[in-house]
Amino acid sequence: MASGPGNGDAAVGADLLGKETTIGAAPVEVLADSAYGTGEMLAAVAAAGHTPVIKPWPLRPAVAGGSTLDDSSVDEAAGTVTCPNNVTRNISPKRNATFGAACAGRPFRNPCTTARDGKSLTLHPHDALQREHRARAQEPALIQTYRRHRPMVERSIAWLTRGNRRVPYIGVARNNTWLTLRTAGLNLRRMVNLGLANINGTWAVN
Repeated sequence: MASGPGNGDAAVGADLLGKETTIGAAPVEVLADSAYGTGEMLAAVAAAGHTPVIKPWPLRPAVAGGSTLDDSSVDEAAGTVTCPNNVTRNISPKRNATFGAACAGRPFRNPCTTARDGKSLTLHPHDALQREHRARAQEPALIQTYRRHRPMVERSIAWLTRGNRRVPYIGVARNNTWLTLRTAGLNLRRMVNLGLANINGTWAVN
């Protein structure tokens, strides 16, 4: 797995998603923060047919205010990458591309790199999937969904642990029963706040 923040969380998330049996065949939106924005996690979500609503990792330019990885275009079929100065290089078997002397004296050198030997790139195995996800993450609908639901994840954890930083009982079985009942109570309170009502003998959220 490529290095980056939150690889442990993302690896566990991908594993749990692969083992999930309650979702069923219908595609769902998978909501998560940027710790789960690895290429492997995005690939697992795509393989399951779901839609990632995951905050992508921010791209950091090598030079402040300069170009980022997305400013270089990648042609996976041809095995090439083209930099912002329209210089094209082949992608090596290890997914590297080196521009070397092509950067010398170029007006784009400073915005791209300060390396003496010129610009070099290392592309993730799921680079195309990550690029697609970064572009989709700028869509207003996805931004709205993320902003609406993402805070509820942290809020739910806060509700669960408020006044209960430690389990109240001795023994796994008793604490598991307590946790199950507390979670059920919080879910019921949440549904009532969302408008849970009995309509013609059927409970539904308005």
